[in-house]
Amino acid sequence: MQAGEAAHKANRPDYNQAPPRAVYIHIPFCTNKCHYCDFNSYVVQGQPVMDYLRALEREMELTVERFPAEGIESIFVGGGTPTVLTPEQMSYFLGTVNRYFGDRLPDCEITMEANPGTTDPEKLAAMKEGGVNRISFGVQSFDNKLLETIGRIHSTDDVYRSIENARAAGFDNLSIDLMLGLPNQTVEAMNATLDEALKLELQHYSAYSLKIEENTLFHTLYHKNKLPLPSEDDELNMYVTVMRRMKEAGYRQYEISNFAKPSMESRHNKAYWRNLAYYGLGAGAHGYASGKRHFNIKGVQAYIDACGKGLPIKETHDVSRQEAMEDFMMVGLRLLDGVSNADFRRQFGIGMEQPFGRQLEKLLSRGLLQAENDGFRLTEQGLLFGNDVFGEFLE
Repeated sequence: MQAGEAAHKANRPDYNQAPPRAVYIHIPFCTNKCHYCDFNSYVVQGQPVMDYLRALEREMELTVERFPAEGIESIFVGGGTPTVLTPEQMSYFLGTVNRYFGDRLPDCEITMEANPGTTDPEKLAAMKEGGVNRISFGVQSFDNKLLETIGRIHSTDDVYRSIENARAAGFDNLSIDLMLGLPNQTVEAMNATLDEALKLELQHYSAYSLKIEENTLFHTLYHKNKLPLPSEDDELNMYVTVMRRMKEAGYRQYEISNFAKPSMESRHNKAYWRNLAYYGLGAGAHGYASGKRHFNIKGVQAYIDACGKGLPIKETHDVSRQEAMEDFMMVGLRLLDGVSNADFRRQFGIGMEQPFGRQLEKLLSRGLLQAENDGFRLTEQGLLFGNDVFGEFLE
């Protein structure tokens, strides 16, 4: 055995991990910074956008040299707000994506995040021509006053116009994000937002609870007792209301926060929840391949400079067998289909009961998990207390 081959073998994880089939690409620019947002994003005005896109192209080139991209199943362009790119910038960017990640399955899902009001017909045409076939709009609420409170700059009219433009451009796979637990939000307000959201008859909806993150305006206000959040009971009622209303409207809840029409689930996000490998490109992006997780340098100019010298990776972390098993359980149980022993054995060569028998027995006895076919899934009670379930699988 050659020295290089031996070193490569030594670096392989002691569990089975298929090559990446999902791609995440980060565009860190946005129109403004929302009051709750701690994502790696920067107001686009004055930013070296084209330099960033060229650096991103260089990272793509270096990445596929290291891990050849074959049989890609999903591409997700997130941010920031990718749709702040001009039509010309959008065409250039998607051209580079198609060059380096062009070996795709025929039904490859290519999602781009968007903010209402940032997708005019010309930009949508560039997205369509570049291969985007799914758009996820960050709507958050259909209450204009609430949108202003959380720092969003769009209005509900922008939402309706953006959905109309997207459909006119030929997009037939659309999703919107909603938020619950916002300041001064009530169950009645959540119901009113759901009324408007469901009238759109979209293919997919997500509903996330507000989290107070460090380095945000909301974090500052919270610690000054100036953030009038709903009670825990009201927030729980909002979540239960979302689940009930989505089910009544014919949407299947396939993950704790996600609802879809049949066969319209987010394929990309399901790769995360199944703990599969994925490429992560762009400033601050995270990736997972060959038993290693990495995250990139965050700053825009720092990222551009790093790409001129090689891969812009800030830190790499070897994922041990134990950590990989814990991750499998924690993210997999977010899916309402749950986790299967067949998938677990495929990766680790043993059944779930061997490393996690005590935890599984405890959660079954508490009524938070139930045995299902060849595995386990959350019960209705487990859905409401998911964090209690996931925490059991941490060493």
